[in-house]
Amino acid sequence: MTEAAAVRAPGGAQAVRRALDLLHCFHDNGSDLSASELARRLRLPVSTAHRLARTLLGAGFLEQDARTARYRLGPAVTELGRLSYHQRGLHLAAPELADLTERTGVTADLALRSGPSAVIVAGGSVTPKVGLRRPLHSTALGKVLLAWARPGDGGLAALSPLRSFTDRTIVETEALEAELARVRSDAYALNDGESAYGVRTLAVPVLDGAGYARFALAVRATPSVITDERADWFLARTRECARALEVLLLSPAERRPPSR
Repeated sequence: MTEAAAVRAPGGAQAVRRALDLLHCFHDNGSDLSASELARRLRLPVSTAHRLARTLLGAGFLEQDARTARYRLGPAVTELGRLSYHQRGLHLAAPELADLTERTGVTADLALRSGPSAVIVAGGSVTPKVGLRRPLHSTALGKVLLAWARPGDGGLAALSPLRSFTDRTIVETEALEAELARVRSDAYALNDGESAYGVRTLAVPVLDGAGYARFALAVRATPSVITDERADWFLARTRECARALEVLLLSPAERRPPSR
């Protein structure tokens, strides 16, 4: 059987799915993982996890510490990540985000959706020691991506159960639906201590011509900085940046018509 045929076959498709799930085990930016730890996370026999890891090791998607035999992401992942970063034009967003940070004095982040998470791809929160994935339901970035979701992104049922991070986190689907209706009506999302106490975030969409959020753009600080009285000022600066990012990150055919 050819490699392509194996992938199309049920067994081949399952192997591909398991290999991808194994790579996703490294999302939390934690330490290197052993075969037994991978097996536990994947709920697979250790022998199966070890076989998958060795296959990914041979393809460069994982590398192994010669001393501890633990696995970490390999150079092929880095290469693909950098290629994707540039293909999406995200390197062009960095100066705009830096300018927004300088003008507002707060952290600016740009995110896109990946399954049940908002993934920060550029901005002040992108550091080697901080995880880049954020829950959709408890963050302003995530609410924007949910409120202007593209077809096929999946509904709220796919997010259940909604995890609580503080006593302000929305954990009921009906309440989240009402919150997203407010987000669409107000054209921005607010996270006021829902993901962590002492954090306030405002987010707006980077929309395409069909009205879907390709990205979410947020400014983040403390409630003493992003006050109720200054929220409109922060939103105006953030929306200006979002419109600039539409031009930088979307092709002419994908963009909204210019504002009049």
